[in-house]
Amino acid sequence: MSTRTATPTGQAATGERSSLLKLYLIRGVLAVVWALVFAGAHKDVDAVAITLLVVYPLIDAVSSLIDYRATPNGSERRIIAFNGVLSTLAAIAIGIAGAGGEAPVLHVFGAWAIISGAAQVVVGVRRRGPELGKQWPTLISGGLSFLVGITYNIQAAGDNPSLDVLSVYATGGGVWFILQALLLGWKTRQLRTRTA
Repeated sequence: MSTRTATPTGQAATGERSSLLKLYLIRGVLAVVWALVFAGAHKDVDAVAITLLVVYPLIDAVSSLIDYRATPNGSERRIIAFNGVLSTLAAIAIGIAGAGGEAPVLHVFGAWAIISGAAQVVVGVRRRGPELGKQWPTLISGGLSFLVGITYNIQAAGDNPSLDVLSVYATGGGVWFILQALLLGWKTRQLRTRTA
């Protein structure tokens, strides 16, 4: 049975908002930086490109670990743990797929985007209480990740698979994380004003 209430209140909610704000902001900035670096480093699927490709899901894995440690016991925490393990496995699979070129990488990345996007939506739904800012950016980002992952697998099966789309994916994900952090910051200031 979960020890987490549907809507966290008081000091626990304030601490969770602060933790999530920092996590989302750092995660978003890292995604945008990764996208900028990858955009200029993937003409060939060489060692540099493969390293960057492996790093991206590892960023997500580390973020999941931090989120896991800050989240109370319950089903939400188990989903976060699942996503962390999934991202770690995705990093390994992408590293292996890199030897086969763009199409295998795009297939693995697409599969990861589908499953992690679905997990992100579930976590966002569970955090939709007013204390955590309704989580709209998280929900939209997860839903888009799910849909984009499907298109990546379709593209990978086509004649001209390209990794250019991954920079766009990372940039979009980063922007949504930053928006979620800003929303949490706004919610925190709003609640402080009410209690002042």
